[in-house]
Amino acid sequence: MSASRTKFYLDKHNRKWLGVCSGIADYTGIDATWVRVGAVVLTVAGGFPWTLLAYGLVAWMADAKPYGLYDSKEDQKFWQGVRSNPTRSTAEVRSKFRDIDRRLADIETMYTSRNTRLADEIESLR
Repeated sequence: MSASRTKFYLDKHNRKWLGVCSGIADYTGIDATWVRVGAVVLTVAGGFPWTLLAYGLVAWMADAKPYGLYDSKEDQKFWQGVRSNPTRSTAEVRSKFRDIDRRLADIETMYTSRNTRLADEIESLR
């Protein structure tokens, strides 16, 4: 895939106005409603001209999110985790691979051992 999954994109599919808040929500993994509420509170609390200016600049400079960027919800959550803490994400992937490797080793040991019960179960399946 040519599109970067770690880049900020405007989320035009879930937008309310220009897609900036939904893009921030997609990038961080926070619910879009909370990002929108935070933007409104920040604007009302004294950042009036600057928050609108920043919103407009982000909408002008950012690219729209490509269609099909994530394969599934699980894929989306994984990439949000990579953006928030890459070290933890790589440690989780490494841990999953170790677990899979251990399980495969257990299966191989079980299959190659002289286990008559397993041989009987395999024969009964044939």
